[in-house]
Amino acid sequence: MSQDLTLNQRIVLVSRPTGAPSPENFRLERVALPDLEEGQVLLRTLYLSLDPYMRGRMSDAPSYAAPVEIDAVMTGGAVSVVQQSRHPKFQQGDLVVGSTGWQSHSISDGAGLMPLPAGIPSPSLALGVLGMPGMTAYMGLTHIGQPKAGETLVVAAASGAVGSVVGQVAKLQGLRVVGVAGGADKCRYVVDELGFDACIDHKADDFAQQLAQACPQGIDVYFENVGGKVFDAVLPLLNPKARIPVCGLIAQYNATALPEGPDRFSLLPRTLLTKRIRMQGFIVFDDYGDRHAEFFAAMVPWVRDGKIKFREDVVEGLENAPEAFIGLLEGRNFGKLVVKVADA
Repeated sequence: MSQDLTLNQRIVLVSRPTGAPSPENFRLERVALPDLEEGQVLLRTLYLSLDPYMRGRMSDAPSYAAPVEIDAVMTGGAVSVVQQSRHPKFQQGDLVVGSTGWQSHSISDGAGLMPLPAGIPSPSLALGVLGMPGMTAYMGLTHIGQPKAGETLVVAAASGAVGSVVGQVAKLQGLRVVGVAGGADKCRYVVDELGFDACIDHKADDFAQQLAQACPQGIDVYFENVGGKVFDAVLPLLNPKARIPVCGLIAQYNATALPEGPDRFSLLPRTLLTKRIRMQGFIVFDDYGDRHAEFFAAMVPWVRDGKIKFREDVVEGLENAPEAFIGLLEGRNFGKLVVKVADA
């Protein structure tokens, strides 16, 4: 017997952007979903995560993951509720997190779906401080950054979903922490609410000088989220045997040409060599996908006890996801950006 018809609202990629994405690169459409087959679940999306890496998936340039195909649903992690189940491991009403994309409903065979961790205060946190951004921060810092008490750490995009966790975990481990953020409000939040030792506004004309003054003992760990002029200012301040986890390069995601000014590339390998610096990129689920238990064991108690603070920027309505995503790449969000698609 046929089940009740389910209409799915979804946002698909219409064209590949040149430079910054625009609303014209996306299309909102409604389609009917087929009936469930044995071994499948019907999911209703509650919260959708918007993250900088999605800009790379809009491009067909070679990367660590396949691009989103034209006319296909935009990729993205989401928290969903199981609305119907023909799968032995999932029951109606279960809350799960998975990469189900920019859509109101989805059908899954269960692959890649994870139950929400026990004790989570709010479902949306599984997309932020207790999700991919939080795990990225924790694993990149602890396993590549190898922080040691008394050292100095600098983290770019310090008020964002990843940077805010990096800095707070480093403070818990006894480091001096200097954040970099865009604007006075974000910098105040990073210092007054998150407890960083200092935060420098990258929009300041004398940004490089301010950063140097905030790091009188140099930089031992630089957590890279941005690239561009922030990295240029960090490079001469790096101490011997500094570590640089490379998480993202948001300042360059919309670039269509090399930056203006002198070619500084030769300075990078020379600095890496002469100071014996470790600089390593990573993709959290590829490199640490088997270490969720380690991450949850550390992070859940910190969040529950208020030792790790967080901020969410919640946008209402799936139809507003493209504009919110464009704003994310321009730095308009404040905290972890999620779209509330439906009530639980």
